[in-house]
Amino acid sequence: MLEVRVHNSIAAVGRAAWDACHPGDLEGFDYLDAVERAGLAGFEWRYAVVELNGRPVAAAPGFISDYSLDTTLTDLGRSAIAAVRRIAPRAFTLKLGSLGSPCTETVGLGFAPEAPEGDRCEILARLIAGFEADAIAAGCGLLALKDTPGPDEELWAAAAPGFKPVTGLPTAHLDIDFPTLDAYIARLSPGTRKDMRRKLRVRDALEVEVRQDIRGLEADVHRLYADTRARADMQFEDLTPAYFTGVLDRMAGRALCVLYRRDGELLAANLLLHDGSTLLDKFFCMDGAKGRAANLYFVSWFNNLQLCLDRGFRRYVSGQAGYASKLRLGSSLTPTAMRFRHRNPLINQALRWAAPLLSEDPVAEAA
Repeated sequence: MLEVRVHNSIAAVGRAAWDACHPGDLEGFDYLDAVERAGLAGFEWRYAVVELNGRPVAAAPGFISDYSLDTTLTDLGRSAIAAVRRIAPRAFTLKLGSLGSPCTETVGLGFAPEAPEGDRCEILARLIAGFEADAIAAGCGLLALKDTPGPDEELWAAAAPGFKPVTGLPTAHLDIDFPTLDAYIARLSPGTRKDMRRKLRVRDALEVEVRQDIRGLEADVHRLYADTRARADMQFEDLTPAYFTGVLDRMAGRALCVLYRRDGELLAANLLLHDGSTLLDKFFCMDGAKGRAANLYFVSWFNNLQLCLDRGFRRYVSGQAGYASKLRLGSSLTPTAMRFRHRNPLINQALRWAAPLLSEDPVAEAA
């Protein structure tokens, strides 16, 4: 018999139960525990677990938060909402209950290996229904499934037919199937090769340090994060210094931070996760003006590829956004979708009509 339990702390689920559904997951128990402990303002955490005869067979994180619809609007949508908000400041802010985490690359659904393939649609539907019931009890009107992976589209469409899908932010990755950086550069277009060699000349003037912790540098790293966040088109979560220190502490041996200095001044910090096979770029935080002048985005890209080569990692996942550069540098994209519904039928229909304003194709925008 399937039962759904929704917890407000991953500690209440327990490592064994979570890992049973997420074996080897890069953003697994320790990562989510660090996020939970980081004190991110405005979020209540949830963890939905489906059990079969008392054994966990599926699990996913979730959250409850006030959500402003202009977080993911197109420019046209933002302009329209800005006009309304001059009259009603709280308009278009809804209480949201969402599966997924604001700090993970995808929705984070995991199945235990013994969960039969033929039963996974029913298991997922039960998990969604259980999470929804908890979110509704907490007063949420807007319900969502954040960053459902494109390769699993059929499963999500079947398990959540009442949710309207809109285009999400793809995740970029690059397979490390080349023996050296020179071999990688040789694959790029002639114009890109020339541009990269020019941009990388600055490396000799930089000091690069790989660290397992950032004790004593927390304020400096967070200043770089705040600078980076202020330049972002879309802003949702606001990370704290405890996020960076917590991830590094909780994931010792599986997380590292690369620091970039020039003349002793810290210009960028790159938080990375790995599992021995994949290197995941979680956050690249940079002084906007000085970092661009030093080509640090591209320097860090090549430094991360060298880390992969040195440590035997077979894939570099560079995450969401910045698609023009990532495609130019040979990345592939895995699509995601945002799925939503509102409990009020009239609001739900209005949101469906407004769906074209809620998202735009980020890849087309980068072209």
